Amino acid sequence: MKESHEQVENFPKEQVRSAIQAGIGQAEEQIKDNKISYKYSHRISNRKRKGLYALSSVAVAFGLLVASSYQSPALASTLSQIPIIGSVFGDSNSVGLKQAQKNGLTSQIGETQTVNGISVTLDEILYDQNGISLGYIIKSEKKLGEYYFGAGMDFTINGKSPDGSSGSYGEKVQSATTRAAIQEINISEGMPNSFELGLILHGKNGETWYFSNPIKKITDIKKVPIHHSQNVDGITLNVKELSVSKTGISISYESSEKGEDFELSRAGDIEFQVVDQDGKKIASHSGGAEGQRLKDKLVFKSNKKFDPINSHVTELTVTPYLSLPTDGGGVEFDEKGESKDIGFKGGSLKSVKFKSFKVKIPE
Repeated sequence: MKESHEQVENFPKEQVRSAIQAGIGQAEEQIKDNKISYKYSHRISNRKRKGLYALSSVAVAFGLLVASSYQSPALASTLSQIPIIGSVFGDSNSVGLKQAQKNGLTSQIGETQTVNGISVTLDEILYDQNGISLGYIIKSEKKLGEYYFGAGMDFTINGKSPDGSSGSYGEKVQSATTRAAIQEINISEGMPNSFELGLILHGKNGETWYFSNPIKKITDIKKVPIHHSQNVDGITLNVKELSVSKTGISISYESSEKGEDFELSRAGDIEFQVVDQDGKKIASHSGGAEGQRLKDKLVFKSNKKFDPINSHVTELTVTPYLSLPTDGGGVEFDEKGESKDIGFKGGSLKSVKFKSFKVKIPE
């Protein structure tokens, strides 16, 4: 299949895959030496918790909070129209992914690996200002159980696990043996423009699939500095910039709040409503946020993702708001590496009202 981006020739894939496996093993060892608190996104019901543990298995080794949506409403809509045959992105219900596929901005992979009668095809990858989007197709000789692949793929950057990330994963069940999946990976800082992306998918019965592909960020991304700050009821919000491309827009921000308990923090539950100068709402596809304890504060970073905007849009009105969880929970590891469930504590969180602000879009 054709490559939409320039690829690195003679890349040592086998060496990278060995590094991926070594990184996973190292992360599992590091878990024993860290006491980690993990908070689920409010979009995840209790019955989906098990899948999230797989996604957090690498990231928690770095002592970071990873908030992720196993299957958010936005992803459910995105996956709703994907057929068994065809481009996962092009046949999805996501405007941004369709635009990326239509304009040749995706890396079309088409690599298939089969383990234990289950074939996983990495269809295509998009790397834009919002992060990384993966589209893959899963076919099995036997019926697949619910949440067979947990919360999707773990990943590495040039053979190393990132310090932290957030994202979402969703599946469209085509039949008892066939599924299409879209996974979104958001990394707030320190991402190179091109790198070797390692991907690791785990099955419920111990199967493991490895992929390794060079990827490159799309060009023609406009960055609009914002530097908007406000403090409401102890929550500090700093909106850094807005990025615009053919695949969508994103808002980069950092938020913080005093405290030590992630379950009782509201700073990680910030979302944004965006409308243009004509009052048209821009659809949001927000994922999670990553966060960590810094002294007496919980600090969160994220890029919130939205549909592409038309060329006639000259101004956007952005309204931050809290999308507080209605259920959730987490898992905590002690010094011996043993885990225990953490019950949901967020039912008493108080909402706040942020001020709106305007952003001019350059021509």
